[in-house]
Amino acid sequence: MTDFLSPAERSDRMSRIRGKDTQPELALRKVLHRLGLRYRLHRAGLPGKPDLVFPRYRIAVFVHGCFWHRHDGCNVATTPKSNTHFWLEKFDKNVARDARVATDLQALGWMVLVVWECELASAKKAQETGERIYKMIQSRAQGIVSATD
Repeated sequence: MTDFLSPAERSDRMSRIRGKDTQPELALRKVLHRLGLRYRLHRAGLPGKPDLVFPRYRIAVFVHGCFWHRHDGCNVATTPKSNTHFWLEKFDKNVARDARVATDLQALGWMVLVVWECELASAKKAQETGERIYKMIQSRAQGIVSATD
């Protein structure tokens, strides 16, 4: 299938894709904040600059787009029909980088959580996902408290 956009139009459209403050990220932040959790954003001192960082609990949260980070079994994670070789290479690099960043963070003693774009697609899904993350953080907090007793 031929791209229906000119190279300039495609470039313009691709340049609008944001790496931070995306709609899924904002939805998760809103739910977690409402649940009473406070976090830091895009902490540059950590590998991969996690989207949300909970320093007290040493938890890093990444909000991944299903298309760009290849969410297995998700309908959004399609492969473009044009320039397929380029896209497959790009996706492979993204997935490899994600794995490397997670390993680096875990080596530094951080728990890494990944939230997928499709898990935040509606207000109901965002609330459920936020509550799941909240419970994980609370259980990690209890483990930290009991470890220091």
